[in-house]
Amino acid sequence: MTRYEPNVDVDAIDAIDMHVHIEVDEHGHGSLPDDLTEAASAYFAADAGRPDLDSIADYYRERRMAAVVFTVDAEHRLQHPPISSETIAAGAARHNDVLIPFGSVDPGRIDAIDRVRRLAEDYGVRGFKFHPTLQGFDPSDEAHQPLYAVLEELGLIALFHTGQTGIGAGLPGGRGLRLAFSNPMLLDGVAADFPRLQIIMAHPSVPWQDEAISVATHKHNTWIDLSGWSPKYFPESLVRAANSFLRERVLFGSDFPLLTPDRWQRDAAAANTFKPEVLPSVLKKNAARLLRINE
Repeated sequence: MTRYEPNVDVDAIDAIDMHVHIEVDEHGHGSLPDDLTEAASAYFAADAGRPDLDSIADYYRERRMAAVVFTVDAEHRLQHPPISSETIAAGAARHNDVLIPFGSVDPGRIDAIDRVRRLAEDYGVRGFKFHPTLQGFDPSDEAHQPLYAVLEELGLIALFHTGQTGIGAGLPGGRGLRLAFSNPMLLDGVAADFPRLQIIMAHPSVPWQDEAISVATHKHNTWIDLSGWSPKYFPESLVRAANSFLRERVLFGSDFPLLTPDRWQRDAAAANTFKPEVLPSVLKKNAARLLRINE
């Protein structure tokens, strides 16, 4: 086993994509059941395929970008085995010039805390991805505080899906998935109780964008990643915040492969979403600081 150690040369890249999904492993096993995969592709009108980790590394290397890569462990809710976070971390170790691994653990697992420690200490993951809607948990529930305490203790980043999701969209009853678990206001208490835990609220948090901005304004251990939506559709309040008082805590993210970094950057340029003096921080500087690259 090779433990991941970052080797990203920040000066040699143009951007850090904070939100890249590994959706298939080397055996062809997908991260989601087939019906959810098909529904998400239809929702995003995406036909990008599901590249494996090595192909993703090549893709980002060609673009002079680094990428944070992860899957989502939602085995309890979906009854579907997740892609191995250990395998993702090992793959990132092979491509440590461009890939940065996050783990994922289902908060419903009895061994969740042990898995967090093992993935961090033995495999070198730099953070953990949570999807409250997909995993079926309320992040504000005090039952999860021991998990957050370990993340804080180990200096790991907690990345939470927020806002609407395309996963389950269009299926009967949204396949039973509950959007309310992804309201960013549920993270306010987490940020208050664990002030050294760095929390990323992923995506424009539609329809709760003002809540996300409020949390990020009040709790400076919270960040917003801009993945999953084309910049031309960003809410006006988010664009205003990203260009002014939150300019040091907003992060470029694509949601690859459902939305590509090429499209994200093209649409941001066409819409003049960011002030020229802000764009370098959004694309790279803020993420490098959060990830403690080259420290």
